[in-house]
Amino acid sequence: MLRSSSAPGGTDHSGPVLVGVTDFRLDRIRDLPGVHRQARRPAARRPELAGAHGMWLWTIPTARRCGAVAVWRDPAALHGFIVWPPHVAIMRAYKGRGTLTSTTWQADGFDPTGIRARAQALLRAAPSEESRRRRAR
Repeated sequence: MLRSSSAPGGTDHSGPVLVGVTDFRLDRIRDLPGVHRQARRPAARRPELAGAHGMWLWTIPTARRCGAVAVWRDPAALHGFIVWPPHVAIMRAYKGRGTLTSTTWQADGFDPTGIRARAQALLRAAPSEESRRRRAR
Protein backbone atom coordinates (compact mmCIF):
# COMPACT_ATOMS: atom_id res chain seq x y z
CA MET A 1 0.00 0.00 0.00
CA LEU A 2 1.34 3.38 -0.99
CA ARG A 3 0.32 6.40 1.06
CA SER A 4 0.91 10.11 1.01
CA SER A 5 2.52 11.98 3.85
CA SER A 6 0.21 13.35 6.47
CA ALA A 7 -1.60 16.55 5.59
CA PRO A 8 -2.31 18.03 9.01
CA GLY A 9 -5.07 20.52 9.53
CA GLY A 10 -6.24 22.74 12.31
CA THR A 11 -4.31 23.29 15.50
CA ASP A 12 -6.58 21.97 18.25
CA HIS A 13 -6.18 18.19 18.25
CA SER A 14 -7.58 17.62 21.74
CA GLY A 15 -10.58 15.48 22.54
CA PRO A 16 -12.33 12.70 20.64
CA VAL A 17 -12.18 12.57 16.85
CA LEU A 18 -14.07 10.96 14.00
CA VAL A 19 -12.00 8.89 11.57
CA GLY A 20 -13.26 8.22 8.04
CA VAL A 21 -11.73 5.69 5.66
CA THR A 22 -12.74 5.53 2.01
CA ASP A 23 -11.95 2.71 -0.41
CA PHE A 24 -12.59 3.36 -4.10
CA ARG A 25 -12.26 0.23 -6.26
CA LEU A 26 -11.97 1.32 -9.85
CA ASP A 27 -13.32 -0.75 -12.73
CA ARG A 28 -10.37 0.24 -14.94
CA ILE A 29 -6.78 0.76 -13.85
CA ARG A 30 -6.35 3.57 -16.36
CA ASP A 31 -8.64 5.74 -14.21
CA LEU A 32 -6.37 5.41 -11.15
CA PRO A 33 -3.82 8.14 -12.01
CA GLY A 34 -6.58 10.66 -12.70
CA VAL A 35 -8.42 9.89 -9.48
CA HIS A 36 -5.21 10.25 -7.50
CA ARG A 37 -4.29 13.55 -9.19
CA GLN A 38 -7.77 14.94 -8.63
CA ALA A 39 -7.80 13.85 -4.96
CA ARG A 40 -4.49 15.58 -4.23
CA ARG A 41 -5.95 19.01 -5.02
CA PRO A 42 -8.67 19.07 -2.34
CA ALA A 43 -6.40 17.18 0.06
CA ALA A 44 -3.91 20.04 -0.18
CA ARG A 45 -6.69 22.56 0.56
CA ARG A 46 -8.40 20.49 3.24
CA PRO A 47 -6.66 22.26 6.17
CA GLU A 48 -8.81 25.31 5.44
CA LEU A 49 -11.91 23.33 6.44
CA ALA A 50 -13.15 23.73 9.99
CA GLY A 51 -12.67 20.62 12.09
CA ALA A 52 -10.05 18.94 9.88
CA HIS A 53 -7.29 17.23 11.88
CA GLY A 54 -5.41 15.24 9.23
CA MET A 55 -5.61 13.24 6.00
CA TRP A 56 -3.61 10.62 4.17
CA LEU A 57 -4.27 9.48 0.63
CA TRP A 58 -3.49 5.83 -0.13
CA THR A 59 -3.45 3.52 -3.13
CA ILE A 60 -2.95 -0.11 -4.00
CA PRO A 61 -2.32 0.19 -7.75
CA THR A 62 -2.28 -3.56 -8.46
CA ALA A 63 -5.77 -3.85 -6.98
CA ARG A 64 -7.14 -0.69 -8.68
CA ARG A 65 -7.91 0.75 -5.24
CA CYS A 66 -7.37 4.17 -3.73
CA GLY A 67 -8.87 6.32 -1.04
CA ALA A 68 -8.24 8.44 2.01
CA VAL A 69 -7.97 8.23 5.76
CA ALA A 70 -9.27 11.48 7.21
CA VAL A 71 -9.56 12.63 10.81
CA TRP A 72 -12.27 15.12 11.77
CA ARG A 73 -13.35 16.89 14.93
CA ASP A 74 -16.91 15.53 14.64
CA PRO A 75 -19.58 14.34 12.16
CA ALA A 76 -20.45 17.94 11.22
CA ALA A 77 -16.85 18.57 10.10
CA LEU A 78 -16.89 15.38 7.99
CA HIS A 79 -20.20 16.41 6.44
CA GLY A 80 -18.70 19.81 5.60
CA PHE A 81 -16.02 18.02 3.60
CA ILE A 82 -18.50 15.71 1.87
CA VAL A 83 -20.48 18.68 0.53
CA TRP A 84 -17.41 20.86 -0.15
CA PRO A 85 -17.49 21.82 -3.87
CA PRO A 86 -13.96 20.51 -4.71
CA HIS A 87 -14.87 17.13 -3.20
CA VAL A 88 -18.27 17.05 -4.92
CA ALA A 89 -16.58 17.77 -8.28
CA ILE A 90 -14.29 14.73 -7.95
CA MET A 91 -17.14 12.47 -6.91
CA ARG A 92 -19.18 13.56 -9.92
CA ALA A 93 -16.23 13.20 -12.31
CA TYR A 94 -15.65 9.55 -11.32
CA LYS A 95 -19.23 8.49 -10.58
CA GLY A 96 -19.96 5.11 -12.11
CA ARG A 97 -16.28 4.20 -12.62
CA GLY A 98 -16.00 1.89 -9.63
CA THR A 99 -17.34 1.04 -6.20
CA LEU A 100 -16.92 3.32 -3.21
CA THR A 101 -17.13 2.06 0.35
CA SER A 102 -16.46 3.97 3.53
CA THR A 103 -16.37 3.43 7.24
CA THR A 104 -16.06 5.69 10.24
CA TRP A 105 -15.17 5.24 13.88
CA GLN A 106 -14.68 7.39 16.96
CA ALA A 107 -11.21 7.60 18.50
CA ASP A 108 -10.36 9.01 21.91
CA GLY A 109 -7.92 11.48 20.38
CA PHE A 110 -5.78 12.37 17.38
CA ASP A 111 -3.16 9.60 17.33
CA PRO A 112 -1.85 9.48 13.73
CA THR A 113 0.17 6.29 14.25
CA GLY A 114 -2.70 4.36 15.85
CA ILE A 115 -5.27 5.65 13.37
CA ARG A 116 -3.05 4.79 10.39
CA ALA A 117 -2.42 1.27 11.75
CA ARG A 118 -6.14 0.59 12.29
CA ALA A 119 -7.01 1.95 8.83
CA GLN A 120 -4.32 -0.17 7.14
CA ALA A 121 -5.54 -3.30 8.92
CA LEU A 122 -9.11 -2.54 7.84
CA LEU A 123 -8.08 -1.99 4.22
CA ARG A 124 -5.92 -5.13 4.13
CA ALA A 125 -8.82 -7.18 5.51
CA ALA A 126 -11.20 -5.95 2.79
CA PRO A 127 -11.79 -8.76 0.31
CA SER A 128 -10.05 -8.41 -3.03
CA GLU A 129 -11.98 -8.36 -6.29
CA GLU A 130 -10.71 -11.86 -7.10
CA SER A 131 -11.82 -13.32 -3.77
CA ARG A 132 -15.27 -11.70 -4.20
CA ARG A 133 -15.58 -13.31 -7.64
CA ARG A 134 -14.63 -16.71 -6.21
CA ARG A 135 -17.26 -16.40 -3.45
CA ALA A 136 -19.92 -15.41 -6.00
CA ARG A 137 -19.46 -18.60 -8.06
